[in-house]
Amino acid sequence: MYYLHDGPGVIALTIDDGPSPVYTPQILHLLHRYRVTASFSMIGINVDAYPSVARDVVEAGHMIVNHTWQHLDLAFLSSVAVRDQMDYATDAIHRATGRIPQMFRAPYGAWSPTVLEWCERTRMTPLDWSVDPRDWSRPGTGAIIRNILRNTRSGSIILEHDGGGNRSQTVAALRVVLPRLLAAGFRFTTPRPPGARGQARARASGGGGH
Repeated sequence: MYYLHDGPGVIALTIDDGPSPVYTPQILHLLHRYRVTASFSMIGINVDAYPSVARDVVEAGHMIVNHTWQHLDLAFLSSVAVRDQMDYATDAIHRATGRIPQMFRAPYGAWSPTVLEWCERTRMTPLDWSVDPRDWSRPGTGAIIRNILRNTRSGSIILEHDGGGNRSQTVAALRVVLPRLLAAGFRFTTPRPPGARGQARARASGGGGH
């Protein structure tokens, strides 16, 4: 899934590589302030390290996506290793939150037949993105803001990060981007498996609420 198909103005914000005890709470605060629902693609080892932060994400009404156990490039792993990376992350998320993730995001967007087959077997919808401000590279808060505002349109899935390093630029950019996108008439929702699109449309109201 590279785009949403939930009607005009509906977009999704996805936050990758956490949870982080430093940046995830800051992002949760902003999402609460603007009543925006987001999806957090979590790495299993980080979920194991900070289970209470993962629970905070779920309790705030956001969705957790499987982002593998260690954030390795799955294209270079054996089939067994790929399955282990995906399954271990699901187990960690379930231990911490009681939830089984319904969506999977491949690190680096590295999809392969093995990954897609295991997604189908484990009933996880493959989730990609359509707007990448490369915030992980810390290009500057202004660059992140400009990229998102220039490239976001109906159906966009925006990629941001709360883990993997210093994400202060990401937090600062979201502080500007969220109110501007809402003022422009966009509504936030969480991506959903194809059979759940009706539910996603119902949730995409106002500022995205949860």
